[in-house]
Amino acid sequence: MKVILLANVKGLGKKDDVVEASDGYARNYLIPKKLAIVADAKAQNDLKGKEESRLYKIEEEKKAANATKAKLEGTVVKIRSASGADGRLYGAVTAKDIAEALARDHGITVDKRKLELADAIKSYGTYSVAVKLYTDIIGKFTVVVHE
Repeated sequence: MKVILLANVKGLGKKDDVVEASDGYARNYLIPKKLAIVADAKAQNDLKGKEESRLYKIEEEKKAANATKAKLEGTVVKIRSASGADGRLYGAVTAKDIAEALARDHGITVDKRKLELADAIKSYGTYSVAVKLYTDIIGKFTVVVHE
């Protein structure tokens, strides 16, 4: 009997796989425990629609990430900070500060956890910052810390 798995089943397959299972195993174990459904035409159409929807969503996320990457190219974020006599900052410029300045000054919203900084910025200067927008899409922009 052909069934569509609703969950991962050890030794049989992963969720959303269409597999061949013995009639007794499918009728007495998989279907009653809601681990699988019979793979009739309606169920296979639903599975196909779900997969197309998932792929469409991924494609839209990639388009949004590429659009954000295009906005970030050439963007310069200026952050003002006070320092001591030796030029070292009081405190540090963190990913949170950079994300807030980017949203406030340029209207580009990025998650602070996606910013790739080696360490917090502790002195004046110009820094290149990368932001991981999607699995293989990385945007880069410049941060200038000044008085």
